Amino acid sequence: MRTKLIIHGGFFSESHTNQSVKKAKQDALGAIATKAYQYLSNHSALETVVYAVSLLEDCDLFNAGLGSQIQSDGKIRLSASLMDGSSKKFSGVINIQDVKNPIQIAEKLIGYDDSVLSDLGALNFARENGFEYFNPEIEQRRNEYMAKLAQASRLGTVGCVAFDAEGKLAAGTSTGGKGFEIPSRVSDSATVAGNYANSFAGISCTGVGEDIVSTALAAKIVTRVSDGFSLKDATDKSFAELKEIDGFAGIIGISANGEVYHSDSHPYMVWASYDEELAVFD
Repeated sequence: MRTKLIIHGGFFSESHTNQSVKKAKQDALGAIATKAYQYLSNHSALETVVYAVSLLEDCDLFNAGLGSQIQSDGKIRLSASLMDGSSKKFSGVINIQDVKNPIQIAEKLIGYDDSVLSDLGALNFARENGFEYFNPEIEQRRNEYMAKLAQASRLGTVGCVAFDAEGKLAAGTSTGGKGFEIPSRVSDSATVAGNYANSFAGISCTGVGEDIVSTALAAKIVTRVSDGFSLKDATDKSFAELKEIDGFAGIIGISANGEVYHSDSHPYMVWASYDEELAVFD
């Protein structure tokens, strides 16, 4: 089977007013999509999703991992989740602090019965499994926090959906929050509303977490594909329901028949895909 991959970097309002920022994000997404697609050639969809999301977490252009948003108490809390479309296993961490790659902790948890952990429980698990202390704060984020401008800079999350040579799907999503939120607010990213995959389709979401949770967006789209909808039709119907609450969201997805699709309710979500050739938002 022909492998396919798509990633997203959330919503970026400045991407269409600042050309240098836009190009930096295009270049970063293009490079990460290319590396991840090459990795997919001899790795599973699940392994590739972890690899791609880790690269996104390590890039300070995006609001996940390094450079994540600072919450109202001055602390950074990260959330990430992973879903294996073949085994239907979901795992994640919610509001974990002082780690580098939350998606890798979600990967470790996928083998446990208690596969979604939060706060101190997630941190204790990470330390017990060799994930060392890491401060994801960068100077720019601290300056934004002090100036109360964080919410205007980088919105959303990062994510990846991959379709491997064996026809298996996986999805992963990671976020650094929305900035200045109430401490320990739970986003959609480590829930099945924001990240979901089965043997029919995989979806990763970005946008306003509360809107995504209210509409069960990722799980709803995948369920509709499972029931016979095309990925586009399932997404379009789900976004019509999102519009009823004036919801703000974007998705990337791949279906088992090879359909690759992305959509957003409020431009512009940034994304890159690899389906024999590289495609990047413009």
